Amino acid sequence: MNKKLLGDMLKQAQALQDKMAKAQEEAAQKTVEASAGGNMVTVGMNGKQELLWITLDPEVVKSGDIEMLQDLIVAAVNEGVRKSQEFMSEEMKELTGGMNIPGLSGLF
Repeated sequence: MNKKLLGDMLKQAQALQDKMAKAQEEAAQKTVEASAGGNMVTVGMNGKQELLWITLDPEVVKSGDIEMLQDLIVAAVNEGVRKSQEFMSEEMKELTGGMNIPGLSGLF
């Protein structure tokens, strides 16, 4: 492999890395919403899979069923994580033109 070709490949890799970092920063500003129990529990998460908010329907709190409420919170958060990961995966597919780059699929 000649030096020019190797240099061009390194420049392209650096450009892709820069674009990915920018996309991650932008995704961190976007949110997804997920719910459980017919919207009894709703959560919001960002592209970094950070929990931003939880909204509880007052009726689920009034019921006094703590175990059900805990289960609904867990279900809503897990759905939020899944949606956030799906969102990030789509963002990275767009960025890489659908190429399957080894090592990237586990990062997003």
